[in-house]
Amino acid sequence: MIVPVAAVWLSLPCAAAHGTRSTETYQRIKTRIDAIPAIDTHDHLPPPNLLPSVTTKAGRVVNLHALWRSSYLFWHNTLSPWQASDGFDSWWRRARDEFKDVRATSFYRYQLPAFEDLYGIDFDRITDPQARKLNDQIAANHKDQRWLYRVITEKANIELMLIDPTSERLQFKQSYPWHVKVFNVTLLVNGFHESEFYGDIDASPYLFAKKHGLPLDSLDDYLKLLERLFTEARDQGAVCIKSVLAYGRTLKFEKVSKETAEKTFGSKRAALSDKQVQDFQDFIFWRLCALSERYDLPFQIHTGQGRIQSSSPMNLVDVIEAHPKTKFILFHGGFPWVGETGAIVQKHSEHVWVDSVWLPMLSYSTAKRAFHEWLEMFPSNRILWGSDCYHAEGVYGATEFYRRCLCEVLAEKVISGDLSEEHALAIGRQIMRDNALELFPQLKSRLWKHKGIKIEPPAAAK
Repeated sequence: MIVPVAAVWLSLPCAAAHGTRSTETYQRIKTRIDAIPAIDTHDHLPPPNLLPSVTTKAGRVVNLHALWRSSYLFWHNTLSPWQASDGFDSWWRRARDEFKDVRATSFYRYQLPAFEDLYGIDFDRITDPQARKLNDQIAANHKDQRWLYRVITEKANIELMLIDPTSERLQFKQSYPWHVKVFNVTLLVNGFHESEFYGDIDASPYLFAKKHGLPLDSLDDYLKLLERLFTEARDQGAVCIKSVLAYGRTLKFEKVSKETAEKTFGSKRAALSDKQVQDFQDFIFWRLCALSERYDLPFQIHTGQGRIQSSSPMNLVDVIEAHPKTKFILFHGGFPWVGETGAIVQKHSEHVWVDSVWLPMLSYSTAKRAFHEWLEMFPSNRILWGSDCYHAEGVYGATEFYRRCLCEVLAEKVISGDLSEEHALAIGRQIMRDNALELFPQLKSRLWKHKGIKIEPPAAAK
């Protein structure tokens, strides 16, 4: 039987003919998912006094340049610096045409919802007067911390946020009422000598040891110090540990003996071979995995999009298999190895999670493909999310971008008949909220939205 082409076209689902986001199914799902108070499992939002800003003639301000300069677009695209003599118009004349080659990139597009929804500006078609107005409004809003609080907790509808600190990593400070602490252990693998921390003194275990009167003369002392740090982190409210070693070295961590590591301890890097340094790091990384289990602090590990030649999560399989009771969280979906990451979680779904934080911002299409594949590969309670940003507008944009991506996938599965709408909504709630509460049960005592509590900054900061 020959079916007329027109008949085939008319029989296509609305999602194919007009785009998923134009369908009623998507709109219903998106509305329901937007209403779920989200648990953001990874962000870098700094304390209020350290928010991204620039020096202007009026002093330090958060403005349009600061938002773009501290966004991920800067990884792809040069942006004219804000010079000490600049007013907005002089900077904008240099910068306004610098977006022309990146309009289609996800690193650019994830910020657009913030400009549109929070400021009513279509940045793709922005005029010079609109740009000036946007800049002035950003600066005015950030003079009052209530803006940041409102964007995070109301506009983005985030209830709790796990924040990986960019400074003072061993002090476990809390900057916001929604702030959940994370223990960043990245630099601890370099504990073979005090000089490794001269450039990052606030993350130095040696300084911590001195402040607390702890000896640090041998590898045994260092291993005891690691236990003390884990105890401190847990007691101060940290719910997990985090490593970003993928930016600097391979994620292949061999099992190294204590005797081998002892030969390295106490020597400066200049006196060691690359192999000796890597052996020590490998030994400590395995110890961190063991401590992660002992202290019940799940291990967030940056995978993919780091040192690209060696950041595939496949490099972690031996470590994962050797620590079956450690809860591993593979960040960023292992981009670009999203299929391989799915296979790891499928094989080890009893103790491995995938965190899709940052993934839609790296590539919206890759994130959609990943969600489609992962939901077919392993249980839906193994997927987490986060926005991974440094300012309120970025958090809002990334959160909205993420919800769109996830809801498109859920709507497509409903439209194709692969999920009921009821089940799609349940999966959306799991990813945006419930999976984090299951993995980090300590968070349940921190929930506040259902109590009708309104969070405000300290009176002195308003």
